[in-house]
Amino acid sequence: MRNTEIPDSDISRVAEATDKFCYEFPRAIVAVDTALLTIHPGRGLLVVEMERGDTGKWALPGTFLREHETLAGAVERSLDEKLGVRDIRPAQLYVFDDPHRDERHWVLSVAHVAVVRPNQLQSLGRGTAKSTRLVSVDRPGELAWDHPNIVKRAKEYVRSRYEEQPDPDRLLGNTFTLRELRLVHDAVADNDEPPWDRDAFRRRMHNLLVPTGGKSENTGSRGRPAQLFRRRSARDRSL
Repeated sequence: MRNTEIPDSDISRVAEATDKFCYEFPRAIVAVDTALLTIHPGRGLLVVEMERGDTGKWALPGTFLREHETLAGAVERSLDEKLGVRDIRPAQLYVFDDPHRDERHWVLSVAHVAVVRPNQLQSLGRGTAKSTRLVSVDRPGELAWDHPNIVKRAKEYVRSRYEEQPDPDRLLGNTFTLRELRLVHDAVADNDEPPWDRDAFRRRMHNLLVPTGGKSENTGSRGRPAQLFRRRSARDRSL
């Protein structure tokens, strides 16, 4: 292959164009915001909100992206610093890019979502947030900016996953009873919807679960140890 060198003049023109693209054109500030969700048997699907010390408004935990920082790193930092919550890896949900979404500046937000067990929020409130609260995703209250839209998209995303898969966020362990699974799905579902009928839920999950042959240490509704199940894997489906 013929080896040709790029003239210095061409390199200079490329550098000048790159500098102009990077520094002279207006640029948005990038932020991350997280819909951190959990479940409560009596209250349903809940979202973590924090009170901002500078304004007194309630909002989702979030932060601005720092130089050379990844989005995932910014999310983990915001949860740690503002809520005191660690070891949670939210997934990207959606980019909210309305140029007027934030009155302070042109800010686009890369929203994230995670559904966690209640015990993963035991350290909640140990961060810099003035106060924290857990509220229903269906009634998130008055939030700053477009955070109600983030909560709405997050709950729709989570509920759609639970309609297709048994406990996709693995709030239960690797094995569980049908009753335990049904209670989780009832908690995730819209509070305005009636809870799952036991037999209807069993039929819905029939092809998505595999019996382990084991029994729960707790007795079932008929006073006998309940059967344990696991999620059907891709390998199971190929057999």
